[in-house]
Amino acid sequence: MLTAGEVAGLIVAMAWAILVCFMAVVLVKLARLLTETTKMVSELSDRVVPLLEDAAVAVSQTNRQLVAVEAIALDVKQVSGHVAKVSNITQSLVTGPLIKVAALGHGIRQALSAHRRGRTSPRALERRRR
Repeated sequence: MLTAGEVAGLIVAMAWAILVCFMAVVLVKLARLLTETTKMVSELSDRVVPLLEDAAVAVSQTNRQLVAVEAIALDVKQVSGHVAKVSNITQSLVTGPLIKVAALGHGIRQALSAHRRGRTSPRALERRRR
């Protein structure tokens, strides 16, 4: 028969063998997982690199377009400034003489209407102005 020490040794040896088998299964599964992960990372990098290159091209084209838009906006700003200046000059050139012509016309009309009604004295004209 087996002694108590031999039985304990046999139990420890079997437990050790079961633990080693369990660890071997875990290591095999972990190796498969790492292999699959490596494949997925490789496929992902094959897909991502062209996408990143396309994004870089799109960003550079957008930057070029923004430079062009900035130049156009600057030109529009300058043109609107020039238009405002021309408008101010036109307004001062047209409205000044136009007001004077309107005042002259009003004065002539007043004088003619006063003359038609009868001759009025200069004092009466002074009162009308006030």
